[in-house]
Amino acid sequence: MKKDIHPTNYRFVVFKDMGTNDQFITRSCVETKDSIEVDGVEYPLVKMEISGFSHPYYTGKQKLIDTAGRVDKFRNRYEKFKK
Repeated sequence: MKKDIHPTNYRFVVFKDMGTNDQFITRSCVETKDSIEVDGVEYPLVKMEISGFSHPYYTGKQKLIDTAGRVDKFRNRYEKFKK
């Protein structure tokens, strides 16, 4: 490995999903001013709006958009220009 190219602040960090209040601890170099105490140990805190806990794709609560209705509405609107 090359010398002096790796970050020096690689440490444990808490990532918290603000929508669901779920959190997980992993190692990261991210800079943050916030901190949180988990199991008696203080960690830097990164606040996230969306994570795997709340993203619709991962939770199975993905909404399907009815594009067929939009296409029909478009065709009806512009049918008068059809030759």
